[in-house]
Amino acid sequence: MKVLVTGAGGMLGQDLCPALEDEGYEVIEAGRKEFDITDKTGVNEYLQAVMPDIVIHCAAYTAVDKAEEETGQAMLVNAEGTVNIAEFCGKNNITMIYISTDYVFDGEKKEPYKPDDKTNPLNTYGLSKLKGEEAVQKYCPKFYIARTSWLYGHHGKNFVETIISKAQEGQHLKVVDDQIGCPTWTADLSAGIVELLRKPYGIYHLCGGGETSWYGFAKEILKLSGIETPIEPCRTEDFPRAAKRAHYSVMDNGKILRNWKAALKEYIELRSD
Repeated sequence: MKVLVTGAGGMLGQDLCPALEDEGYEVIEAGRKEFDITDKTGVNEYLQAVMPDIVIHCAAYTAVDKAEEETGQAMLVNAEGTVNIAEFCGKNNITMIYISTDYVFDGEKKEPYKPDDKTNPLNTYGLSKLKGEEAVQKYCPKFYIARTSWLYGHHGKNFVETIISKAQEGQHLKVVDDQIGCPTWTADLSAGIVELLRKPYGIYHLCGGGETSWYGFAKEILKLSGIETPIEPCRTEDFPRAAKRAHYSVMDNGKILRNWKAALKEYIELRSD
């Protein structure tokens, strides 16, 4: 089967494409240069030319705080760009997987969010991704929506690398302890996406199992890396950001992915090889 991956050059795409190839899929890597998702005519022409069996839509505007200033651009990419792809997939009986986010929730719940829980994004980025979800459900009958969170991977800037780098530079670490979520390794997410293709269509949560705060995440990173350095917990208010964050965005992953600590341990081990 032929699978087209948008955003193939991104942190997730660079793990996902090899994972798909290992499963025997013919993978078409569509990066930003080849495939501008905001150009409807271009989208139709490109997809018509390659005519995939499956489209995995990873491309997105992901600058969460900048989106508060660039609302139009965030909506153009995450909402309208997704409409363009979903419409083509729906008209041509193509299966679509849309990568979404925990930012579609407001964090008011006291227990892990399930896929059918009510959405209520707190910021522009979350709203733009929710609009993308709605477009997929509206235009493409054969869809999977895969919500994920707190992504890190070997092929891009991420929280794990930032913490290690700052610790090695001897910087004082102060990390938010009142935002709770699910760290997710892109390699695990890629395996989960491959597994989705064997499941019924619908909305799924593909994130690391368990939960922690950013502070707890940072402590585990340092412990597994063998770095001894002071680290101080703080509140969200101590680090004002343009985009409002949910205090609790833990998602129930239905045990599709393993516990976040096990994944992080392997990530760190591979990193040091």
